[in-house]
Amino acid sequence: MCLAFPGRIMKIKGDMAIVDFDGVQKEVNVSLIKDAKVGKYVMVHAGFAIQIMGKEDALEVFKLYKEADGK
Repeated sequence: MCLAFPGRIMKIKGDMAIVDFDGVQKEVNVSLIKDAKVGKYVMVHAGFAIQIMGKEDALEVFKLYKEADGK
């Protein structure tokens, strides 16, 4: 099973971005996303942003992952 995690783009430099995953920031490749912009939410799998998503959807996924983790 593969999991993708939502995160918010904080900074972009070329094909790379700093993405915030509920307080943890990581470098992510955004070359697959045509409309990658600071402030947008993306789904990330294996270090690549694979889809843009809305804020409400991202927050719902965060909530579901926390519930599954027992937090």
